[in-house]
Amino acid sequence: MSSIEPPASEASTTLCEEERILLHKIARESIAYGLQHGRPLPVEVERFPRPLREPGASFVTLNKHGELRGCIGSLEAQRPLVEDVAHNAFAAAFSDPRFPPVTAQELPALEDHISVLSPATPMTFTSEADLLRQIRPGIDGLVLEDGWHRGTFLPSVWESLPDKEQFLQHLKMKAGLPPDYWSDTLRVSRYTTESF
Repeated sequence: MSSIEPPASEASTTLCEEERILLHKIARESIAYGLQHGRPLPVEVERFPRPLREPGASFVTLNKHGELRGCIGSLEAQRPLVEDVAHNAFAAAFSDPRFPPVTAQELPALEDHISVLSPATPMTFTSEADLLRQIRPGIDGLVLEDGWHRGTFLPSVWESLPDKEQFLQHLKMKAGLPPDYWSDTLRVSRYTTESF
């Protein structure tokens, strides 16, 4: 991934190491709780540091032996960040339609990665070429929408799709559109992430 940092105004709030550790702990506990109770870990939000009590949008990605095992997230901050992580960790483990639910036997082998999203900002462009010129590889996460079609790629996807055109084509396909699709009604927003 590129080491270029996004402008400070676009970067999501930086969490300290202790807060990151707490979020990883909550993600793990929520998956373990889900195995026992079939629902996300109930979170006592007031027990956590202020940055984790603030509304936040997150994605939780689960890997097993280096392979994707689940990924679910929120694009908009609608609940406290710590609660969002608990819900998304549970959903990544048990509700990602691409995978069967995680089992207790898999739990020790799971690695969780958390991405905290900045607010998405709409992009203005006149053509696909104009859009491609504006996209920043390794930095931008994109949300692509047209009608009821919607898809997003986190900035981490640049690691496997480093070419701008391929990135955009695959994002269109994720949204259920043909890779060469273009329309005047197409909307694209971008965001950055703090990932750990």
